[in-house]
Amino acid sequence: MPATTALIALHYQNDVLHPDGKIRVGLSADSPVRQNLVEAAGGMLRRARACGMPIVHVRIAFRPDYADLLPNMPIMRNTAAIQAVVDGSWGASFYEALAPDPGNPREFVVKHTRINAFFGTPLEEILRIVGASRVLIAGVATHSVVEGTVRHAADAGYEVLVAAPACASANPATHQAALDSMSLMAEILDADALSRFFDDLAP
Repeated sequence: MPATTALIALHYQNDVLHPDGKIRVGLSADSPVRQNLVEAAGGMLRRARACGMPIVHVRIAFRPDYADLLPNMPIMRNTAAIQAVVDGSWGASFYEALAPDPGNPREFVVKHTRINAFFGTPLEEILRIVGASRVLIAGVATHSVVEGTVRHAADAGYEVLVAAPACASANPATHQAALDSMSLMAEILDADALSRFFDDLAP
């Protein structure tokens, strides 16, 4: 019996991806890397929905006073300094083209406040509910939330795949280094491999 796969889509939010966002992974508004990411992620979500795959959309968001932000890391201190991803704000909302489908009962939304999407969230409970033993992970940025979540998923016993075209970092070398690092724990899928993966799942 084939493994049930759930897609974990990380940080496809306005402050991260929109040209007017506060973070945007360091990519300029007209960056081809940014546009390629949005197109790849959009295609991935469409194919996952067509296969009936469970999808968990994960967003990072903090209180307006950032009292729930743990300031032990430079990345978190910078998030507060630039007033990014405030819960309830446009910036913390999902990027429209990559947003959850509220009418799809196989889609879930998780909010977190750390690097690892499992930490302090119901993500693992959701994966148990949908019966997932394998996870396909993608998002922004490759070297932070993606890698942190991949490491936890692997330690928790999931078979892990990473959709590389739907991931990005501000520095392409950093993105590639993170993929190389994760290849010890996960199968890294390029565009062709990702397409074949969905072909195999197609009803």
